[in-house]
Amino acid sequence: MKWKKYRIETTTAAEEFMSSMLMELGIEGIEIEDNVPLSKEDQADMFIDFLPELPEDKGISYVSFYLEESEDGKSDDTEILKQVKMGLEDLRSMVDVGSGMITSSETEDLDWINNWKKYFSSFTIDNLLIKPTWEEQKEEDKDKLLVEIDPGISFGTGKHETTQLCIKQLMKYIGKEVKAPKVLDVGCGSGILSIVALKLGAREVVGTDLDADCMISTRDNMEVNHLDASLGKFYVGNLIDDEELQKTVGTKEYEIVVANILADVIIPMAPVIPDRLKKGGYFITSGIIDFKENEVKEAIEKAGFTVVEINHQGEWVNITAQKN
Repeated sequence: MKWKKYRIETTTAAEEFMSSMLMELGIEGIEIEDNVPLSKEDQADMFIDFLPELPEDKGISYVSFYLEESEDGKSDDTEILKQVKMGLEDLRSMVDVGSGMITSSETEDLDWINNWKKYFSSFTIDNLLIKPTWEEQKEEDKDKLLVEIDPGISFGTGKHETTQLCIKQLMKYIGKEVKAPKVLDVGCGSGILSIVALKLGAREVVGTDLDADCMISTRDNMEVNHLDASLGKFYVGNLIDDEELQKTVGTKEYEIVVANILADVIIPMAPVIPDRLKKGGYFITSGIIDFKENEVKEAIEKAGFTVVEINHQGEWVNITAQKN
């Protein structure tokens, strides 16, 4: 299916008025492009660890919308465009709408959910093989410990440096430092770290995530890996300030807590982790960009941990700490 994309050049002051006007006309799927820096509140809500470099904000914004083309490619958008232009003129009396120039282009209705799969293929970490569910296992990998993953719409193929740093630490501590631990996976995503923990010998896992869709992905991946559902419990919520969730996951029940999130989430989370761990338990973290390493380390130590390891992979950092 093809779509016509219409892009309106306007101002940042007018973009919300413009969006409302388009929605009143029954247009959905509105897209806004501007160079306005995110506020601290926006950054906190979106859990953004580091910001992209944006060009200078000159007050220009682009508001785009899409109209479906007919099968013969001869759809007539004249009437809706006439209404959009009338709406633009009405807005001029309330706000500076800028040039209001409308340009058009054509776009394909691509299968974004599945097209990324060509970039995810099997890989190994020591003797652990992480394989997408849609790929056949190679004969030379038959002797490896297998974890199959379909991230679905959740984060977590295992290929990202932060996930690999956590996996390496789980491989090091489960069975060697800690026999058959109970593991809490904070920000479980696709469930990959929970599944790796169980495959390595954890007796039970508990996972939390802000996104309810992650519960579906995690359950599906548990089933794909032939892991009994009773081995894992997964909850939606924010462990930082949700006292009910803190009670649900339990107090002093875990030998290991793993959190592959972001530095700006780990820092406020650190104070609630000691109550989850047994004495001597380990807190394995990653998702930390290198320039925030010291900030996270200080927060973890302030929460009552002793840092036992710091590891780097690319620009990412793992900090593993033990409860005093």
